[in-house]
Amino acid sequence: MPAAAKQITHADILPLPDYVKIRADRRRAVVALKKNRRIEVGPHATFYFENFETMLSQVQEMLYIEKGGDAQIEDELSAYNPLIPQGKELVATVMFEIDDEYRRRRILGKLGGIEHQMFVKVAGETVKGVAEDDVDRTTADGKASSVQFVHFPFTEAQIAAFRKPETEVIVGFSHPEYPHMSVLPAAMRDSLAQDFD
Repeated sequence: MPAAAKQITHADILPLPDYVKIRADRRRAVVALKKNRRIEVGPHATFYFENFETMLSQVQEMLYIEKGGDAQIEDELSAYNPLIPQGKELVATVMFEIDDEYRRRRILGKLGGIEHQMFVKVAGETVKGVAEDDVDRTTADGKASSVQFVHFPFTEAQIAAFRKPETEVIVGFSHPEYPHMSVLPAAMRDSLAQDFD
């Protein structure tokens, strides 16, 4: 699928019998693609940068698992199309992965509002994350969701800087309880640069 594809349509979705035949190969290809689209930030968070292919794979897998047929397709498109970058942004699913339930509750209980405190820094300029507003990602008592969906809107100048091989790109959080950052490896920056028009 061309990088310019910005929305999944019914025409992109394989019928279940056809998908089953190629599922193993498709999953291997998506795993390889995701390798340069994920980065750990701090001890608990991982940014998974999405694109058309990762979201199409997610839709196909949901249809495969839930077997809801045509009736399910529209719901999946509504859920996953908003996470496809639209040419001037990066979009990430950010997951806080903490196995122990007690520790998870305790840590997430301190991270309320973290969905508004994520950033990408490009050549010293900060691109603030904009959280998906489909549901509240922090509960009334201040507990953050373990899954966050965040858009990073770039200016043309920031996109140009991002594409330069020598530019340092940092992903991180400005939350006082989770002030962690990671530098994007060059291969990951090259992969993500393809999300821009």
